[in-house]
Amino acid sequence: MIVALAGGVGGARLAVGLAAALPPRALTIVVNTGDDFEHLGLAISPDLDTVMYKLAGIENAQTGWGRAGETWNCMDALAQLGGETWFRLGDKDLAVHLLRTQALRQGKPLSEITRMLATQLGIKHEIVPMSDSPVHTQVRTASGVLSFQDYFVRRQCRPRVRGFRFAGARTAQVPPLLQKIIGSGKVKSVLICPSNPYVSVAPILSVPAIRAWIDARDFPVVAVSPIVGNVALKGPAAKMMRELGSEASALGIARHYGGRVDGWVIDRQDARLAHAIENTGRSVLVTDTVMSNRARSTRLAKKVVDFAQALARRSK
Repeated sequence: MIVALAGGVGGARLAVGLAAALPPRALTIVVNTGDDFEHLGLAISPDLDTVMYKLAGIENAQTGWGRAGETWNCMDALAQLGGETWFRLGDKDLAVHLLRTQALRQGKPLSEITRMLATQLGIKHEIVPMSDSPVHTQVRTASGVLSFQDYFVRRQCRPRVRGFRFAGARTAQVPPLLQKIIGSGKVKSVLICPSNPYVSVAPILSVPAIRAWIDARDFPVVAVSPIVGNVALKGPAAKMMRELGSEASALGIARHYGGRVDGWVIDRQDARLAHAIENTGRSVLVTDTVMSNRARSTRLAKKVVDFAQALARRSK
């Protein structure tokens, strides 16, 4: 059993490679829900949907989020009526949000709803939200405390970041399947996808049960750097790092995670940093990490899994 922690486009890209490399029984994908919110009366789970659409092969390849072949009739009509359109919801995408909202109001947990939606889309691998209860990422900025989607979408990440808070994390309800995995003793490694460390991975690690499990681990944790050549391939991770006083590089990312990660996968562009990362006591794999298509995602995933397995054998 391998558990992958994922969020955002980078997380979805590696998740689809892992799903191609591993059978369903050998992989569980735990997804960030810190950016979930209610909009227009609907329950929106952006990271869950990004991972789900990618695994189902129906994602919008150009944007990385949303569905392929999308139409925008509802948004256009909403604009004509003076409604809020800053967060774009396509017509096909709306169907998922409607079903999720209806099921939540009927008292069904988010994890059960996610499994139902994934099954309907033909996904065999387990996609598990990090929590069945709400955890909300709040961004402390020079403009005040902002909800994540306000910062990320409405304000397009412009405000200077000063920190983060994950409201509801202390009392987060870990889904039953994840509870079972945590207590099973069968996990061979945890893989941290190349997701934003502050707003995709940190919310997952803010859940006490998940954090305690990883901190007390008897398996290796392997992470793929989301920074390549001092640039985040997708999203504001590099900007956030600089604003928080960290070096926006693969080495800066390794320092950020510290002892929570045993092995790092970095891109060939950052090969010069491998020795410095190894000097922190971590193992390093240098390879091509840019996942521009599914074949590249699968190739990287196989290398990451092999690296994790090698670390696991070494630690015995």
